[in-house]
Amino acid sequence: MPKMIFVNLPVQDLAASTRFYEAIGCRKNEQFSGETAASMVWSEVITFQLLTRDYFGTFTSKQIPDAHATCQVLLCLSCDSRAEVDQLAEAAAGAGGKANIRDPIDMGFMYNRAAEDPDGHVLELVWMDPEAVMPGGDAGPA
Repeated sequence: MPKMIFVNLPVQDLAASTRFYEAIGCRKNEQFSGETAASMVWSEVITFQLLTRDYFGTFTSKQIPDAHATCQVLLCLSCDSRAEVDQLAEAAAGAGGKANIRDPIDMGFMYNRAAEDPDGHVLELVWMDPEAVMPGGDAGPA
């Protein structure tokens, strides 16, 4: 079994958040979804576990922050092309999130746009030229 990551996110409106993650390309895994959680598969090794805030609270004794007001993590999602970065940013905006929460970063070999889901969790959408990042490639200034 490959090493995997399950990103657990507290959400206010499970249905709206599920629609958002479907719009950016996730597939809902019904086996691990229900009234309090939606398992949204991004890739073979990355899954977003969307949990209602009350259900999320059963896993921690810590305060659950409002991601619209605070930021603890930036979730970076790799894309296959610059066009996919743009498409996902626009899909995010069209599905109840926000696109371009800061200026895009274009370094030639790397292109990045930031978006938020409906709950304010930050998604960094990034493409990197595989030729530039391979050993011996020119990734530009460090």
